[in-house]
Amino acid sequence: MNRGIDHLVLCVNDLERARAFYAGLGFTLTPPAQHPFGTANSLVQMDGNFIELLSVADASIITPPAPGHFSFAHHNKAYLEAGEGCSMIVFEGHDARSDQAEFKLKQLDTYEPFDFSRTAKLPGGEEVTVGFSLAFVTHRDMPGTAFFTCQQHAPQYFWKAEYQTHANTARIIRAAVMVADDPHHYAEFYRALLGTDAVTETPYGLRAATARGEVRVMSPDAYLNAFGASSVPGPGADARFCAMVIEVTDLGAAMRSTQAGGMVAEQSSGVVRIPASHAFGVDIEFVEP
Repeated sequence: MNRGIDHLVLCVNDLERARAFYAGLGFTLTPPAQHPFGTANSLVQMDGNFIELLSVADASIITPPAPGHFSFAHHNKAYLEAGEGCSMIVFEGHDARSDQAEFKLKQLDTYEPFDFSRTAKLPGGEEVTVGFSLAFVTHRDMPGTAFFTCQQHAPQYFWKAEYQTHANTARIIRAAVMVADDPHHYAEFYRALLGTDAVTETPYGLRAATARGEVRVMSPDAYLNAFGASSVPGPGADARFCAMVIEVTDLGAAMRSTQAGGMVAEQSSGVVRIPASHAFGVDIEFVEP
């Protein structure tokens, strides 16, 4: 099954500071919410996918992983100990248990599905309960990154047009970009995760087309050439997600939003770029369709 990108998890030390930064880029954010396992988040919703700004809210209740059981909160707490950035990529799911069985059949490293609920605030201020079931996958050569599918149990309360309207005209996450010393090493992993026909090997690495957005895996040199950024892992470092490409309907509006917010940004060759050094460890690109 070719699963679309559901969201990216962006680990930050200070959730309110990250919320202010993303608001300064022209995004509308959901109110902060608490998870029952020690983390807190705020979302940037777009057309079918979103960015999850995530921080540790109560480390005392975070449980460590156990055999066959993945700990979402522990993974992100450990990630933050090394620095801020994109710790996880999430794909759409409609049945977490079916997803887990499929991944296990494909000999991926899987874990028991995880179910939870939390309180969410609607645009009008009403509080409701939203629920999720997650099916996790990891790769031994990417210990700092995790993957999962997300099945929603109350989508009517989750997706709201008021949260999906942004001054910068953001519409969708077009791409999540990973950097790896040897991108082709992960080709079979992504084929098992997203479908054999989804993955194309290219001179710069891999391109995995999904039902909503794409995953790119690039070598450090290719990433530097494409993004003009220096915030890439050094030789021998874990493969990790370093950039996200956000499609906007009006690049001029995106640039004006960043300027109005006092953000560090540059515009060139049809791209507005915010460097990772100013954006919590992730390079951000705004591009038009």
